Amino acid sequence: MRRISILGATGSIGQNTIDLIARAPGDYEVVALTGAGNISQLAADARRLNAQIAVTAHEHLLDDLRAALTGSETEAAAGTAAITEAAARPADWVMSAIVGAAGLEPGLAALQQGSTLALANKESLVCAGQLMLATARAHNARILPVDSEHSAVFQALVGEDISAVERVIITASGGAFRDWPVEKLATATLAQASSHPNWDMGQRITIDSASMFNKAMELIETKEFFGVRPDQIEAVVHPESMIHALVGFRDGALMAHVGPPDMRHAIGYALHWPERRSLPVERLDLAAIGQLSFRAPCETRWPALRLAREVMEAGGLSGAVFNAAKETALDGFIAGDIGFTQMSDVVEEVLSRVPAAAGQNDAAFTLDNVAETDHLARQEARSVINRKAG
Repeated sequence: MRRISILGATGSIGQNTIDLIARAPGDYEVVALTGAGNISQLAADARRLNAQIAVTAHEHLLDDLRAALTGSETEAAAGTAAITEAAARPADWVMSAIVGAAGLEPGLAALQQGSTLALANKESLVCAGQLMLATARAHNARILPVDSEHSAVFQALVGEDISAVERVIITASGGAFRDWPVEKLATATLAQASSHPNWDMGQRITIDSASMFNKAMELIETKEFFGVRPDQIEAVVHPESMIHALVGFRDGALMAHVGPPDMRHAIGYALHWPERRSLPVERLDLAAIGQLSFRAPCETRWPALRLAREVMEAGGLSGAVFNAAKETALDGFIAGDIGFTQMSDVVEEVLSRVPAAAGQNDAAFTLDNVAETDHLARQEARSVINRKAG
């Protein structure tokens, strides 16, 4: 029986992971489930899966969680430190699906136990790719990608030599505004940005898809995880979201991963790796689909892609600056302090200031340095947002 933990159990990735393991309950022993404010869901899943511990990130909700778990054998805990402690409990396989930079420390804790880390938290690699990979090597742990795009690249590389790779093509749906006139984007509302045409995701990642910041993060993640050069990484808009990524080799061949827009595919691949097992996902009818379309992304519409290339070229801790500025700008848009297109303006301004002002770009990759860089970038981003709002 495999011991598993799910960090971020109440989000869409976590719920899809639970859907898969609940179909074979005799195969798994659930060590830890963590979540944020959805206490009823967290407690219900902990009861259903007989988890050893359930943790909410919010300390003020501890009593609510304890009450919801009354009569069960599941321990309750709360706070960010408790989440990291839960992640450090011995487990064979850990899903890292906490949203944002908050997922970095718990992911590192899991790797330090030698666990296989199924990584859906792209911020971990964007902010501290070198640290994550070095920690995995030091503790004989393994990182398996769960983003559908990186899972697709990973699968396309099975049996291949990375030195034969010429390019990696990451596909993007284009999000809610892919067909909007560029001049209209400045007027986009929160409700409009929170609706995705293809995927059922949380609000923050749906807005990131509309702004293409999600794809920008994935470009950086591709460089960090697979070790390819920035000039080898491409993005292409693919509205149907059937091809998740392609790998091009030096002989001109392209290997594409084709599948339905269902995250259980990538999650299931990581869960069962190195085997392939049956999954409850749609089987595509290519004749019914008829055709697939592609278009080059416009960086005027999506300046996040240009910023991602600048980050990849800069290296160092610039990814941590990028992510912190992006998360803070997103907070500002959700709060109504800045407009949709101003998010990229905030990120660009912070990128131009924080590394030079703080001297962080060449700092060593330690958790403390990443955290300090994150703090400085958020501080600067809030200052920029306040200035724009005023």
